[in-house]
Parts: sequence; structure tokens; C-alpha cells
Amino acid sequence: MAKGYWVVHLEVTDADTYGMYREFVLPFLAASGGRFVISGGEQSVVEGSVRPRMVVVEFPSLADARRVYHSAEYQHGMQERLASSSADFAIVEGLED
Repeated sequence: MAKGYWVVHLEVTDADTYGMYREFVLPFLAASGGRFVISGGEQSVVEGSVRPRMVVVEFPSLADARRVYHSAEYQHGMQERLASSSADFAIVEGLED
């Protein structure tokens, strides 16, 4: 079964509020089967343009990635992210193992 991923390019506009989102999302994703593959870090844009921060979260399946995103708990918790950043956010199916 193919894994599912959250692929997010974002720009943080309010570090304090975004910090509150991180306090929520780190344990929430761990309890929901999500695993950070990329969370910030140095990046070199070699073509086109992207926002300053990239995050990739891996889930056991595409269905899990969608379920977690659309869960009532995440929809409530993500309000701090929406208030403190601009993002391009996609849920992507990985390759079959």
C-alpha cells in the first residue's frame, strides 16, 4: 500500500502564534500515525520559487493522511497555523512499496 504525505510550503508571519500551533501539532501527529520527514531545515531552491519553509509528514496510507487532515481535532488545531502563516498544502500519494 502506498503511503500518504502532507507536503507543505509555508511562510511564518507570526512566530509566537505558530509556536502554539507546533505545540499542538507535534503530539497530535505522533498520536495520529504521522511522522515528520522534513520540518524546516536548509533548502536550496534550484528552479522556480517556494516559500521559505518546507514540511513533509508521512502517514501509513493516503487515506490516513486525508483522515487526519479532515479530522475535527486537526481542523480546530490548525486555526493557529492559518492565523500565523501562509501556505501551499497538498496531500499526496506516495509510490507503492
